[in-house]
Amino acid sequence: MKRIFLLILLVPVFVFAESLYSPTWGFFIDLPEGYDFIDGDGRDRFSFKGPSDAMFDLLIYNGRYRTIKELTEDINKRLGNKGEVDFYSYHNRQAAIIKLTFDENYGWGFCVELDNSENRTLMMLALAYSPQDSDELELLHISALDSICPSAAERRYPGPVIEYSYPRGEMKPVVLAGGINALIREKDAEAAQSLIEREFTVLKLYAESSYWQNAWTRYYRLVYRDSFDRITNPVFALARNFGGYNANTAEKKKDFAQRALDFVQGFEYKRNLNGSDFVNLVSAVTERSGDCDSRSMLWAIILIHADIRASMMVSPQYSHAMGLADIEGNGARFEHSGAKWLVAETTANVDIGLINIDQSDSSKWIGILFE
Repeated sequence: MKRIFLLILLVPVFVFAESLYSPTWGFFIDLPEGYDFIDGDGRDRFSFKGPSDAMFDLLIYNGRYRTIKELTEDINKRLGNKGEVDFYSYHNRQAAIIKLTFDENYGWGFCVELDNSENRTLMMLALAYSPQDSDELELLHISALDSICPSAAERRYPGPVIEYSYPRGEMKPVVLAGGINALIREKDAEAAQSLIEREFTVLKLYAESSYWQNAWTRYYRLVYRDSFDRITNPVFALARNFGGYNANTAEKKKDFAQRALDFVQGFEYKRNLNGSDFVNLVSAVTERSGDCDSRSMLWAIILIHADIRASMMVSPQYSHAMGLADIEGNGARFEHSGAKWLVAETTANVDIGLINIDQSDSSKWIGILFE
């Protein structure tokens, strides 16, 4: 990296297309860009129309069905659906994936228990479909369904479709840098990379669209959500080693952020030019390798584990990414949402707050808030 200088108070353009939240039932959805609400009561029934006539319907059933099987059988009968149903457990919730083929429509469905207590049986049904059967539309359908969070607990947990497609397996031991012992699940690296490649393909659909900035933001939100629980054990071990759980003063927070930054700056620079060019965070943290955006997101998650507000920013024009932290200290800052974020360059051996002068045009950066 050339010409590293201290830059202060640069203000970039931040875009944050928020996910949708139901205050009544507590679920979240983070649909691909271009889906507009067209029908429903805004409480128990929602219908969205997306690109190329893609549809996304979401319904809540309070006490109408006793089991997921009963719900799917009734829905298939009413739709005349010819697709198969597969039952599984999603984050300790009974769930099912449905292949949709009805009335010249094609797609996928997902249903899950929201609550199955003695007092009520609350269930969600989501249908993503279109009158065309193409690879691109199928990706949109799957991405839409995988964005569902039945509750706040799943906002930092892999989505229901990737969990169904890649059961996570047993815990296995790994040794991190410095001889730190940690655990990861057997299939998590493969699953995380699969989600990244899928969502990168979805992202490319918006390359010429006016939604492209929102699409970039969503892409990183989904990767963050999918990665968080997969790397919780190693990140917890790292944060403890870096002194993060004693970071209760401004000085200690900055020292912790710098130690975490030193860690990711020491990675082998690794890229995947045949695909998304994003190394999944399970591989990044265990193999100490990755490019700028995987390092920046990993660094931010390490800080978040220490209760330090953090995020990242990306630039398609510069083909670069950097970390952002809401901490005190001198250095380059980007102001947004009431905070002046301190910038972290993760691929050059420089202190937190230093940024390349050649990458200082604020209009070429997109801020990413993960939640």
